[in-house]
Amino acid sequence: YAMLLSLIFLIVLVAAVVGFVFRHEIKTNFESNLELALQDYNVTADGHSEAVDTIQRTLHCCGVKNYSDWERTEYFRQRGIPQSCCKNQNDCSEEDLKDPNKAELKVFTSGCFSLVTSAMESKMSVVAGISFGIACFQLIGIILSCCLSRYITNNQYEMV
Repeated sequence: YAMLLSLIFLIVLVAAVVGFVFRHEIKTNFESNLELALQDYNVTADGHSEAVDTIQRTLHCCGVKNYSDWERTEYFRQRGIPQSCCKNQNDCSEEDLKDPNKAELKVFTSGCFSLVTSAMESKMSVVAGISFGIACFQLIGIILSCCLSRYITNNQYEMV
């Protein structure tokens, strides 16, 4: 049992170290995937468009760096900036969303990448605290299972 707990503890430890070491690559990868999701917005029938809409509505943001990122997409040429960027859903017309100057007043101007990464970084202390707590319980379990094993082994020889 102690070996199993030790193995799980080492796997969690390695995962935490790898996540910490490669955090910049994870950010870069997320940014490039978000840019790809904007380029493919409503072109493919997958969940990326819905995910972009959810991020923009929830975090009150628009585009990767700002709302002007949409101007380089095929969707903008056809329909303008998506409705999910609007500050007030009732006040956004398609004509306003096709004109970047009018849209600036009606949509969220901050980009989603910085908001998502700052939200993730702010939650990292909570994740680290929970992980540390679980690791402490695992170490206590390892120590207690070793003590139990030793106690059982010692008592076995006394019975004979």
